[in-house]
Amino acid sequence: MINKVTLIGNLGGDPEIRTLENGTPVGRFSLATNESYKDKDGNWQTLTEWHNIVVWRELAERAKSLKKGSTVYVEGKISYRKYTDKDGVEKSLTDIVANLFRLLDKREGGGGFDNRIPSAEPLNMPGSRGVSADAPAMVQADAPPVTEGDDLPF
Repeated sequence: MINKVTLIGNLGGDPEIRTLENGTPVGRFSLATNESYKDKDGNWQTLTEWHNIVVWRELAERAKSLKKGSTVYVEGKISYRKYTDKDGVEKSLTDIVANLFRLLDKREGGGGFDNRIPSAEPLNMPGSRGVSADAPAMVQADAPPVTEGDDLPF
């Protein structure tokens, strides 16, 4: 069976990186993907979907270099979880747990894509691969702001 997600989108804010009590780094950031379509009147509409991305260990350390608005390629899996907030209300969340990401922004003042951030492939997953440096940025760079206050337990 397969649980695999591939996204190309723009960061809604700088990644939030924390270290757990056992020393394991974990990070999260929101990623916006856009889809354009024509409505019944023939006008172009854009649908923006927001995704919660979670990165662990080496990927969390590498995510520190990402910035709000950056265009990023992400591969991972869908993860569903429930938790109880501080008011005792049970909440459900859907996360994308990334196993690799790649910055797709073009370099300032030059051609080509920015390869200063490594492909962020997990070190312990043989056969994984990043995205070609020639991969196009497929979404608009002006992502709307993210609202905070999601009551995440980390």
